[in-house]
Amino acid sequence: MGTTVKKTGWTHKLLMFVLMIYLLIPLVATFLYAFAKEWQTTVLPERWTMEWFSEMFQDIRFLDALWTSLYLCSISVALSLVIMLPAVFIITVYLPKWESFMKGIVVLPYAVPGVVAAVGLIRAYSSGPIEIAGTAYIVIGAYFIVILPYMYQGIRNSLLTVSAVELLGSAELLGATRMKAFVSVILPNIWPGVMTSTLLSFSVLFGEFVLTNMLVGGHIQTIQIYLYQRVGESGHLASAIAISYFIFILVLSMILMKLGKRMNRGIEG
Repeated sequence: MGTTVKKTGWTHKLLMFVLMIYLLIPLVATFLYAFAKEWQTTVLPERWTMEWFSEMFQDIRFLDALWTSLYLCSISVALSLVIMLPAVFIITVYLPKWESFMKGIVVLPYAVPGVVAAVGLIRAYSSGPIEIAGTAYIVIGAYFIVILPYMYQGIRNSLLTVSAVELLGSAELLGATRMKAFVSVILPNIWPGVMTSTLLSFSVLFGEFVLTNMLVGGHIQTIQIYLYQRVGESGHLASAIAISYFIFILVLSMILMKLGKRMNRGIEG
């Protein structure tokens, strides 16, 4: 029995190692290509340079695109969090009969392709009393819909994991109001799940291209649209942009996780 378990453990480790290698090879190749000056027939680049990163940061369009993506994604995620957190809490705790209906609503973004959604939004908001096609408002609205599944499932699963109904009932029995019980008891326990949903939603939106390009590609330039436009000019430059994008997301995720832990400790205190 012990030998079988040991062999199974080694098999799992080997499969995980192979999977990690498979996933990391494209990232490593992109990283090397971003610093390569000449790379033709050798395994590693023949010459190294920072030229592509220097060219990228000297381009004002890159900085503008990065800022545009940052504020559009931040506003969309913040709006979704403000609306979805209390909505999911109320449905999960007080209106469980509505959960089936909500599940059907939030999975609609999976069923509608980005091209179809973009065409529908342009047709609906390009004329009439509400003309917002081609503006940041329509992008924020579309982003809100895109991340509905991630925010809903993440918050709901966190509430179910901590047994929110029982926790809320116990807090009310001890004399806490519903609002105080939510802020002091429920929120600290579900905050890690909320932060995970927030980071996942932000990453999804930051990498969104098809929907954004069709809605505002000719008016607003995000980092993905900028990358698409530059990829035909230089593969080295496109690799530098992709690596910078990856590092930015990684650093931002680490910062948000740290802030989330501090906020969690502050709420508990």
